[in-house]
Amino acid sequence: MTLVEKIIERRRVAPTGDLSRGDGVFLSADWRFSHDYFTGMCAHLMHGAFGNPVDLARPHEIIAFQDHLILANQSFPHIRDNLLAAVGGLASAHDTFVRQYPVLAHGALEGQSGSEGICHALLTEKHALPGQVVVGTDSHTPHSGALGCLAFGAGATDIANSWATGFIRCRMPEVIKVELVGALKSDVTAKDVVLELLRSEPIRQGQAIGAVFEYSGEAVAGLSIDERATLTNMVAELGGFTGIVIPDQKAIDFIRERRGIEVELEDWLFSDPDAEYKEHITINCSELVPMVAAPGDPGNGMTIAELGERVSIDIAYGGSCTAGKREDFDYYHEVLAWGLARGFRIPEHTKLFLQFGTLAVRDYCREQGYLQTFEKAGVELIMPGCGACANCGPGSSTRSDQVTVSAINRNFPGRSGPGQVWLASPYTVAASALLGYLGSFDTLQKAERSLVVVA
Repeated sequence: MTLVEKIIERRRVAPTGDLSRGDGVFLSADWRFSHDYFTGMCAHLMHGAFGNPVDLARPHEIIAFQDHLILANQSFPHIRDNLLAAVGGLASAHDTFVRQYPVLAHGALEGQSGSEGICHALLTEKHALPGQVVVGTDSHTPHSGALGCLAFGAGATDIANSWATGFIRCRMPEVIKVELVGALKSDVTAKDVVLELLRSEPIRQGQAIGAVFEYSGEAVAGLSIDERATLTNMVAELGGFTGIVIPDQKAIDFIRERRGIEVELEDWLFSDPDAEYKEHITINCSELVPMVAAPGDPGNGMTIAELGERVSIDIAYGGSCTAGKREDFDYYHEVLAWGLARGFRIPEHTKLFLQFGTLAVRDYCREQGYLQTFEKAGVELIMPGCGACANCGPGSSTRSDQVTVSAINRNFPGRSGPGQVWLASPYTVAASALLGYLGSFDTLQKAERSLVVVA
């Protein structure tokens, strides 16, 4: 059995008997969460089905996050189109649920903008454990798969039912083994791996729709949990059901460092050597170079060298659940510190926004001394929240002629404003900000050498 199949078998409550691929199944879920965009809807559906109030199943395992709408008062379209009242209604419904029931709540920061953090990042930092089942009202719930969880998004009706019963439904999925062999180059990240995977033939042909992506291989073993979370998070863009990494010592260390607790890996937390997979996909990571995805779809991947003409950048944006983690900020800082030391400055026509995924990431940056570098570089820092990734905060484009390079997870039309959005890694976002045009850290370093020659 694969690890996902083992988790399903251990948490299955119905039906009994043998299961085949595609069969419906109900699982006992460990963590069931909603965010402020959906909490009121889930509560309305739950009350309609079960009455009001409801005796919630294990309310201490239900989490309500304020993150998607928390930066709306800094959002150009929400202010321009008088949408703040509607946003306020959703936020009010969220708050009502939190006051009515004894659930966990990660909410707004007092006296300042932002929240404690984005749901997926906070769940991984503070709650999820290897082998658990995590469900939430968002397609990027697979983020927690980085710790070896079965984590997946569900609709409002299913989440409402899970609050009342403790159970969540899904189908017995097929599993694709994605083996990342070789070692990544120093300026190539998990985001580049996903963009390469997105443009591969099996994915473009839709062969992975509804499947589990089980990541393995030398390159995965070398990645931090933050970077593994980028792989599992973006299974949403790959069309899969969820993503998972077999938990190892790095997962144990992550939990200890982020939460101050000790856990042990249970002896069943692995995929059997003879487990059956729908397909095997192998990527030689030693051959990968920095990638970007052209506007319109995350699958429009290409290398920096394949760009052809220079693409001028108006906005560079680093943040979101995908790219607002500690290691992402290590990358932003590395590039900016290198550039500032060599006389680079962000051009007047370009603005760089960096948005913390959680409050703990902001505190980490402060402890590391990163904030001084960001201030010197002229970065506009944004407190935790979904922000421009959901076109609901600072950093979104405001005109159709603007071009953005962004480390978020998707670039569908209108996703971050009316402009054109190129997807890239944190390294490439920071390097492009200093260059004023789309380019990798290597592009920036070559530009510096050109300046030296001219001088």
